[in-house]
Amino acid sequence: MARILVIDDDQAICRVLAGIVSHLGHEVACAVNLREGLKEAQARAYDVVVLDVALPDGSGLAALPRFKEISEAPEVIILTGKGGPKGAELALKSGAWDYLEKPASSKEIILSLTRALQYRGEKQSQRPPLVLKREGIIGDSPAMRECLKLMAQAAASDATVLISGETGTGKELFARAIHDNSRRAAREFVVLDCAALPATLAESLLFGYEKGAFTGADRAREGLIKQADGGTLFLDEVGELPLPVQKAFLRVLQERRFRPLGSKKEIRSDFRPMAATNRDLSLLVREGLFRQDLLFRLQTLSIELPPLRERTEDIRPLTTHYLERLCAHYHLGLKGFTPEFLEVLSTYDWPGNVRELINALERALAAAPQEPTLFPKHLPLNIRLQVAQTLAGEAAILSESLKESPPWEEAFPKLREFREIMDLEYLRCLLSRSGGDIHKACHFSGLSRSRLYALLKKHTLPSQSIPE
Repeated sequence: MARILVIDDDQAICRVLAGIVSHLGHEVACAVNLREGLKEAQARAYDVVVLDVALPDGSGLAALPRFKEISEAPEVIILTGKGGPKGAELALKSGAWDYLEKPASSKEIILSLTRALQYRGEKQSQRPPLVLKREGIIGDSPAMRECLKLMAQAAASDATVLISGETGTGKELFARAIHDNSRRAAREFVVLDCAALPATLAESLLFGYEKGAFTGADRAREGLIKQADGGTLFLDEVGELPLPVQKAFLRVLQERRFRPLGSKKEIRSDFRPMAATNRDLSLLVREGLFRQDLLFRLQTLSIELPPLRERTEDIRPLTTHYLERLCAHYHLGLKGFTPEFLEVLSTYDWPGNVRELINALERALAAAPQEPTLFPKHLPLNIRLQVAQTLAGEAAILSESLKESPPWEEAFPKLREFREIMDLEYLRCLLSRSGGDIHKACHFSGLSRSRLYALLKKHTLPSQSIPE
């Protein structure tokens, strides 16, 4: 017998769904708003949550990540009267099991519930996964746990993997971890930096060449594709790969055969391709800068790494880990840090992500070679200035907004809550100013396309108003 939770503000629908679930022989509970539903889901272990979207105290779609963060997270079936293609896409991308529109028939609901419970039962009956080698991958936030789950799936297969994310999020670390946890771990992990690849040398570097193939080829040389035979070929910043090379490489992906320059015969290479990018490859396809057929080949499995500002829970373990490493590297005694030091790190936006955090910690150590404790003053000036300006601006707005509020002891919001309010107002103004144009919105805000969509999704703003 499974446990099913129904969250819907329409009590008639709750009664109908409760009857269906009880008829199937399962235990059922109902909640009429999001707050009660989340509280109930966190208090007891549920196998499936049937969730409405338009609830009195919030959006079910926006709350999906909160259900996925629960230990032994339930499968979530969205059942809504306000459906649409964008809602379905958002729900499934956020991890929903199914998306049904009201009025759904009893047959549809029963089938969706049955399949969700079947999937859950098979998933739980599988052997526990092996402990992953994850050297350098620090953090256990919900966003990182999801990425690690995808990493485990990628390591267990031989499929092509595309890893996307902003600069400094650890794309190569993830690629190496997939390789190290795969059956190819004992063979080579070969890296090709596409951003530093001269178009004139690309084919000779990839395919290799025979002696005399061109002026200066005084001996034969093995290409990177052959060096990766039996192992992994990692294409870093694949969005920078020149178009002529994209065409040649597509055939290699399809056939696993290629001809070195100057050679009369083809040779094979059993390599596993992985790629990483900090660019929107779909946008490059539309602009004619990237081949769509190559994109299809590369994204058999996709992992999108979150920016550091979206996983602030990981800043403390990251700071502790890299301080230990840096202190050991510079032969310094292990240093501590004050709560204020950590608060500054947690408030800063980190446009350079983990890589920028490591650099900031290294500079803090250089500023405090003898002191046993790190204070905010040891951090780079640009970080302290931005944090000070952010907090000053928020304080000024907060002061104005609370002047006419009820007694401040009751009304004063938590800092995280206030920042979310300010983010929401900023996004509303941005959508209005840009007229819903994605290019203008990204230009005005300085946000990447993926980051903008993530924020719109988080605050349940109408991303459908932005044309593809």
